[in-house]
Amino acid sequence: MACNSTRLRALALYKDLHRLGREYPDPSYDFHGRMRRLFEKNRHLTDKDEIENALKLGEYIKKETLALYSLRKYRHLKRMYPDSMSDLH
Repeated sequence: MACNSTRLRALALYKDLHRLGREYPDPSYDFHGRMRRLFEKNRHLTDKDEIENALKLGEYIKKETLALYSLRKYRHLKRMYPDSMSDLH
């Protein structure tokens, strides 16, 4: 059963990263291709510790990508408004 749960975790992580990759700001980076190659490279893993480390790396990439998106949105909002309240008067 543990093997099935790690498989489901890997599939869910892949789907999450695939959704996140749709909005990746740099199209030349090839987010989807790199992600797919990483998952294919680790497909043969059988040791539970190695699988867990690979899943943790994937979760880290997911968190960093979300942070990148948040930063991009914050920067966009910051550009939309004046720097200080004194500019309004």
